[in-house]
Amino acid sequence: MSPKMLSKSTLNDSITELPPLGMDVLSLVDDYRHYYTHNLGRDRHCRSAHYAYQALTLILRDRIMERWKESRYVYEERDGKQAYYLSLEFLMGRTLGNAMLNLGLTETSTLSLQCLGLELEELADAEQDAGLGNGGLGRLAACFLDSCATLALPVTGYGLRYEYGMFRQQIVDGRQVEEPDHWLRNG
Repeated sequence: MSPKMLSKSTLNDSITELPPLGMDVLSLVDDYRHYYTHNLGRDRHCRSAHYAYQALTLILRDRIMERWKESRYVYEERDGKQAYYLSLEFLMGRTLGNAMLNLGLTETSTLSLQCLGLELEELADAEQDAGLGNGGLGRLAACFLDSCATLALPVTGYGLRYEYGMFRQQIVDGRQVEEPDHWLRNG
């Protein structure tokens, strides 16, 4: 059964047109408190670096989505060509710092977290490396997409989201034993 589609008249601009999100310290503090308590269901008794990190990523994701949406509109208006890059690996590394830098929010995020009694370094340490590659091919794919973004080219990367990513190796009784890397254990 296919999902029911809404008529075009039902989906109007009043649903999707929102005021821009604030980029100042107070806006980030308010959004952080909202995400931490309402979206993640945490309270003052939770001291988990994981949830503190997650709240920050939600703040950044929303601001990235605003830019992504605007870029998509520009590409659609120009009716130009777009490129799609398919790779089996993307070795992106940790993305928190890169997201803050690209949004121009590194200093503002640091100050906002300090207002809440948190340190950016502690939250950044909670970020897991994405288990999406292990070397040359994954690094090449990540660098290619980064270059395209820097040049403002309309390129979208597609890949596989591996459940277990890389594997861990241990030596047990003189023999190599491989174990899956549960990089998605926290979501």
